[in-house]
Amino acid sequence: MTLGTGARARFDAIRDILSRTPRKFDPPRDENGKRLKISEFFGMNTFTMAQMKERLPKDTFQKFHTTVEQGGKLEKDVANTVADAIKDWALSRGVTHFTHWFQPQTGSTAEKHDAFFSFDDNGEAIEKFSGSQLIQSEPDASSFPSGGMRTTFEARGYTAWDPSSPVFIMESASSKTLCIPSVFISYHGDALDEKTSLLRSMEVLSEKASEMLQLLGVNNVERVIPTLGIEQEYFLIDRAFYSLRPDLVMTGRTLAGGQPPKGQQLEDHYFGSIPSRVQAVMSEVEYELYKLGIPVKTRHNEVAPSQFETAPIFEEANLATDHNQLTMEILRKVSLRHNFSVLLHEKPFAGVNGSGKHNNWSLSIVSSSPELNGANLLEPGKTPHQNLRFLTVLAAVLKGVHKHAGLLRAGIASSGNDHRLGANEAPPAIISVFMGDMLSRILNSIEKDVGSDQNVEAAVLKLGVSKLPEVARDNTDRNRTSPFAFTGNKFEFRAVGSSASTAFPITLLNAAVADGFAELTGHLKEKLKGNKKVDVAILEVIRDAVKETHAIRFEGNNYSEEWVAEAERRGLHNLRKTPEALAQLVDPKSKAMLTGLGIFSEAELTSRFHVRVERYVKNLMIEVETLRSMIDTVVLPCSYAYQGALATTVVSAKAAGVPAPQSETLAKLTTTIASLQAKRAELEKAFHKAESLSSEEDKAKAFSRDVSTLMAEVRTHCDELEAMVADDYWPLPKYREMLFLS
Repeated sequence: MTLGTGARARFDAIRDILSRTPRKFDPPRDENGKRLKISEFFGMNTFTMAQMKERLPKDTFQKFHTTVEQGGKLEKDVANTVADAIKDWALSRGVTHFTHWFQPQTGSTAEKHDAFFSFDDNGEAIEKFSGSQLIQSEPDASSFPSGGMRTTFEARGYTAWDPSSPVFIMESASSKTLCIPSVFISYHGDALDEKTSLLRSMEVLSEKASEMLQLLGVNNVERVIPTLGIEQEYFLIDRAFYSLRPDLVMTGRTLAGGQPPKGQQLEDHYFGSIPSRVQAVMSEVEYELYKLGIPVKTRHNEVAPSQFETAPIFEEANLATDHNQLTMEILRKVSLRHNFSVLLHEKPFAGVNGSGKHNNWSLSIVSSSPELNGANLLEPGKTPHQNLRFLTVLAAVLKGVHKHAGLLRAGIASSGNDHRLGANEAPPAIISVFMGDMLSRILNSIEKDVGSDQNVEAAVLKLGVSKLPEVARDNTDRNRTSPFAFTGNKFEFRAVGSSASTAFPITLLNAAVADGFAELTGHLKEKLKGNKKVDVAILEVIRDAVKETHAIRFEGNNYSEEWVAEAERRGLHNLRKTPEALAQLVDPKSKAMLTGLGIFSEAELTSRFHVRVERYVKNLMIEVETLRSMIDTVVLPCSYAYQGALATTVVSAKAAGVPAPQSETLAKLTTTIASLQAKRAELEKAFHKAESLSSEEDKAKAFSRDVSTLMAEVRTHCDELEAMVADDYWPLPKYREMLFLS
């Protein structure tokens, strides 16, 4: 077989991949060569509260601990003492630099490294790290997305340490860096990052939930903490294939690629045996995560070929968000060591499952009371009173999700997630809540006024709420089609995209639920003015909330067309594309709630809208430019070459007076090439038309409507050519190779 230059590179990649062996990873061992247990090295690169307690004077530690638990400003002398302890620990671990590690509105993280190296008053070289350096830094803010809150010449921005998230050491091949988790704000105090608003939302949610609990007679509640367990899905593709795909390199997804005969239809990959090379990646990723104190628990094959998942034990939402960012970073770094590229895009391959980031969200009590401390507010209780509390929390969640469903949809909107949502593989663009059979029966009973007895305990028993612990053991199938499903003692927010930071969608979820608590608290206070007993009043409040939120509850198949029609009858949003979803951020109702709770200023909220619209447009522009380049420099040239080879054989056959069956293939190929050229010209025209529009919002709508439709049509012709052009002419690695060879 005579190979073209491009095809030769593809076949060379296949040969290299088939000869690869798993990278050897030697796990940590003690001085006797015995392998260490995870618990023996877990968190070794993290300066935990336990480390603080061990290294700080008792009074200093107590002041620091109080600051972390209750908020407030860190005193200068405390900050200096803490900084010294951190510096000594870091230097003992071979660290040379430190950085304020923050999360700008790019969806990823950012850092600027400074050396501990300095000079003393005598000009002698020393290692120096002060409390002021620990608490604050001043990176250039002009090059980060601000959504119009800043101009380019206003460069000043500040990072400020978030002491609720411990400092940690990031290791590279040549150095170790101390990372200080931080927020990022402007000179005027505006939040320029994703974390500041998340922290605000957690504080507001705690305040509103605690107020409601106090009315219910639940005392000694210091805080209510949203907890989070984040499942991370991803694909692993050999680096050799990745490098030969301009679309994967530039956009993270394949813009063309014909379907292989086998995809995921045999259902043989999910939970199947993990390939050896992949197992090696997972083991090393877990080792790196454990050192950082990230409690990763689960690993397995996902539904699509070459798709996998890792999931941790739940943590406080702030910490869980930081840890998920680190998980994505470690996946990228470690996969390269094993000659893999990790794909975190929501839909890297058409025709097989995309990737999500399921957020398992719950609420936990912090209390001085041992009976209350650590209690999960979404865990059914053992007494009627505890289950009345449980139903109140459920009602608040339903209230918030129902009232702000459009806002929650905006929080998960992105160009990548548009390819996944509603694609019969992931939750649809319609936000609904799945409760399970038992809870649905109970809520339906409440809605029908069963339980209007003045004896609340009798009413609760009548509702079957005394059996609520069985919810955790409910044999009802988990509704994998639901975007927001109750799963025993938590809600699983399944619609978040795999590449996204969880900070923004969880900020909006916290805000929506806080608003739900606030509204229920207001209703309860009104009812209590009539001298009703608290339990009677709260049952009435729950009943009203359940009735009002009936439309958001759905137990069926969210993928079905019937649900789309039913959701429309119920008045639920069906925001199919990112531009229409993002508009919910600046809807008057959203603005009033988010600014009223103090989670965003109006300028901060508007900036998030503009940043996300602009990012959507830029992502689509990059995809179009990449697709046009691939057509012009790869797809058409190899198709022309094969067309020429066919034409030559046809001419030769006719000259020899023998049949030329290649003529039929040549005609079909020529027609398809012409169709691709015509459709590419349409794409070019639509692209320039969209690009010329004056506002980013108009551009986004045009890209989502006209340009994305034409991209899909162009892809169809490219994929038809892939199926016709001889294998030794086609230079792009194919799905059958990328997904099944490793």
